[in-house]
Amino acid sequence: MKMKIKIKLFEELLATKPDNPDVFADYVASKHPDGHPAKDELENAENVEQRGTSVFHRQEDCPGIYDYQIKGFFKDACSSMNRFDKEFRDGMDKLSAYKSKIDGCIFVFPRFIPIMVPEGGQISLCERPLIADTAQGRRVSVARSEAVPPESTLECEVEWFAKELGRWIQLWLDYGKLRGLGQWRNSGKGRFTWGQLDG
Repeated sequence: MKMKIKIKLFEELLATKPDNPDVFADYVASKHPDGHPAKDELENAENVEQRGTSVFHRQEDCPGIYDYQIKGFFKDACSSMNRFDKEFRDGMDKLSAYKSKIDGCIFVFPRFIPIMVPEGGQISLCERPLIADTAQGRRVSVARSEAVPPESTLECEVEWFAKELGRWIQLWLDYGKLRGLGQWRNSGKGRFTWGQLDG
């Protein structure tokens, strides 16, 4: 089963890729099954002028996200919605081992999902403080990320191989209007609406 979807942001979406190529390469390698990330996952990491800024993946200068970020959103949505009252879960709490089921039964295409910035829109920078209470006391730092504006869109195809997942995929996508994609989503960044495309 599959469906084509269009995601439309109504809050800006923040980038997630560290612009420092060594930090990014080491992190991706640590998460990759064989320790050797694909070339397309690392491309353009060395072509960023600002240091300490999260940036978007790019192909032919077009910003975008990778398929695994949509699957990660599904896991986050399922985990959060399982804490809802029973009438809002639609039996989702009976989905055992949901992380491995999402990993093994749901697939997102294409691999690189371009973000279409609306005409007149542009990528900006979002800065915000990060506060952490540590054993040495409170630490404050500043995080900075590229951000695409509201009204930006993404199109992809979601395919799944367990019938039960269909209704929940739609519920998870609906959850995007409450908690979105990308960094700082607890503050409302990256929230979106979605619709099904023909074909």
